[in-house]
This record gives sequence, structure tokens and C-alpha cells, in this order.
Amino acid sequence: MNIYESAEDYLETILILSTVSSDVRSIDIATEMGFSKPSVSRAMKNLRENGYILMDEKGLITLTESGKEIAERIYERHKFFTDALIAIGVDPDVAVRDACRIEHDLSIESFEKIKEHVLKMKELQK
Repeated sequence: MNIYESAEDYLETILILSTVSSDVRSIDIATEMGFSKPSVSRAMKNLRENGYILMDEKGLITLTESGKEIAERIYERHKFFTDALIAIGVDPDVAVRDACRIEHDLSIESFEKIKEHVLKMKELQK
């Protein structure tokens, strides 16, 4: 499941926005990500053509199963690394930015092993 980092960011943003409102439109994504409406429209076209999103006649965007799977994977990593970096003393704003970089480049195997290790360490501290 290889897709570009920017596509992962769009899918993650759609997932996050959909938790706040069931009505997600391109303009909401553009506003959230700070991108131009034409840029977001092109990205939505690509995501739709690749089967990651659906867009109805009103312009409402929903994730397909494969799009949701990718978005949830990226969002889990984002939350995990943000929390981990904050826990070791990184400024929250820096932690969010760094987590966004890390979330895309790490293999599934490495992420699972890091997560496993951190959970093990938490258990030992109890």
C-alpha cells in the first residue's frame, strides 16, 4: 500500500474532520491544511480516481475502506509519536511537527516494535 505522503496527509485530515462533522467538503480540507482550493480539488480528484474517497453530488467527501485504513494508520502514528515526544519533554508544537514527519517514513514493522516497546515500558513503570 504505497501512496505519497501528501495523499496520506489529505486522508488523515479527512478522517479528523469527519470526527467533528459528517459533512466534509474540499473547502474544509483547504482551510484545515492551509492549501488553495484548486490544489485540494486536484488532490481530491486523484484520491477519488485511486479509490480512497467518495464524493457525492453535493461535494461531500467520505473515505472508502482503503482510504480509511490508511488514514487511521497514519493518525494512530501521529497521535502515538506526538504523545511520546511530549512525554519525554519536547515542546507540544515541536512534537506535533516532528510526529508528522515521522509518521510517514517509518515501516509498519518498526512502528509496531516501537509501540510494543513503549507499552512494555509503561507496564513496567506501574
